[in-house]
Amino acid sequence: MDLLLWRHAQAHEALAGFDDMSRPLTQKGEGQAARVATWLDRQLPESARVLVSPALRTEQTARALKRKFKLRDELVPESSADDVLALIKWLPETGPQNARPVLLVGHQPYLGQIAARLLDLPESACNFHKGALWWLRGVYHDGQVRTTLLTVISPQLI
Repeated sequence: MDLLLWRHAQAHEALAGFDDMSRPLTQKGEGQAARVATWLDRQLPESARVLVSPALRTEQTARALKRKFKLRDELVPESSADDVLALIKWLPETGPQNARPVLLVGHQPYLGQIAARLLDLPESACNFHKGALWWLRGVYHDGQVRTTLLTVISPQLI
């Protein structure tokens, strides 16, 4: 299974008294999302499931891709890597349980924790910059889950 982890693009800072979930993208963030979405649309199979945090900034990032997506409460900023892996049915013992690619549009720190865990790195090793996309491929083979990092895309470089 291919797992794509896309951190929301740059958003406005939280203001006192305002809900973190309703922070919109900045103008720079809109550009970041558009650049990554253009690249991603050429690469991502049509069969991919797109799951998005209900935060406004992630929804706006996902909208740049111009594909159908589902908002999932399991992807809020406070989620854990375990919660998200359970959502996509990527089990520690057997690896991915779905054949379809999954694109998650979400938040740090759980995106970095997922990448680190699947690549067998320390949990603090993978820091996602705003708007960045990591593409992982997991295969269960000979009793082991093998995960390969296919690419990392930074909006600053495309």
